[in-house]
Amino acid sequence: MMSSSAQSPEAGTSRRFLRPFRGEALSPPPIWLMRQAGRYLPEYQSVRKSAGSFLDLCYSPKLAAEVTLQPIRRYGFDAAILFSDILVVPDALGQNLRFIEGEGPRLDPIGSAMGLNALDPSRAKAKFSLVCETVDRVRKDLPDETALIGFCGAPWTVATYMIEGQGSKEQAGARAFAYRDPEAMARLMDILVEASIEYLDGQVSAGADVLQIFDSWAGSLADDQFDTLVVRPTRRIVAALKARHPSVPIIGFPRGAGPNIVHYPLETGVDGLSCDTAIPLQFARHALSGEGIVIQGNLDPLLLVSGGESLDRKVRAIIETMDGAPFIFNLGHGIVPQTPPENVEHLVALVRG
Repeated sequence: MMSSSAQSPEAGTSRRFLRPFRGEALSPPPIWLMRQAGRYLPEYQSVRKSAGSFLDLCYSPKLAAEVTLQPIRRYGFDAAILFSDILVVPDALGQNLRFIEGEGPRLDPIGSAMGLNALDPSRAKAKFSLVCETVDRVRKDLPDETALIGFCGAPWTVATYMIEGQGSKEQAGARAFAYRDPEAMARLMDILVEASIEYLDGQVSAGADVLQIFDSWAGSLADDQFDTLVVRPTRRIVAALKARHPSVPIIGFPRGAGPNIVHYPLETGVDGLSCDTAIPLQFARHALSGEGIVIQGNLDPLLLVSGGESLDRKVRAIIETMDGAPFIFNLGHGIVPQTPPENVEHLVALVRG
């Protein structure tokens, strides 16, 4: 379904957030924050209580749109990001998902190749359509100058939850699964690649201007698995989306990838690289100089919690480091729940001078 046509040339020219992807180095840089809609905001907490479960909130277009818009009203970020969760994809495919308060997501784990038989891509459209309705609602209510970011989890990161049934520190179960049964892992990757393409395609058709692919556990893989389980699946998603929506920028976030961040954007075809807290921006800028890659990141979310002069110094250092390069100011990971909202307000004012 096509909606308000966020991809029209007229709309694109009014959205400052999109200009770095045309090679422009802006001062001040555009700013948005990962998890900018969420638990640190009292207005989110109010909506969350009325929604029932977390998953109910994700699948309620009216409430999810409201949560997406809250940080835009409060801070005026240059971009909104769809409120949803990376585990919408396995849930839509038929894997039982629930969120336990204080513990996080739980899925019925896929312990073997037989477990893949329960996944049914044909049923995914029903739940994807609810998320796309949220995108449509948000785009219609956003200020025209504000970009809208759609997203999904990368196949490897989503697979770790599907195989282990929950989050884990080292993703040991998923890594062992990949070694033990590479054919089953390849099959799971294929399912997730195709589902992610359709999911993101729907988000763009509903009004998303930009896409981000979150590979939060990219850093847990051995060097010889990084290409197989991170780069190749992401490249397939990017290629398919570029064929359908050539003007829509795609940002990759291979968290923990270390030196692999140099070849990750070049080999996947993403337009932007989101850097985690461990990646020096000067290193990323130098390594990718002349490649046309927009760099995003990398402020420590905990520094945003503490605030004060340490935060101010780091923000100024980031802006100075990236001066003259196409850059988007962001965190190196998502906002944490204990973040004081007034610190976020201060950050936005500081970035914008």
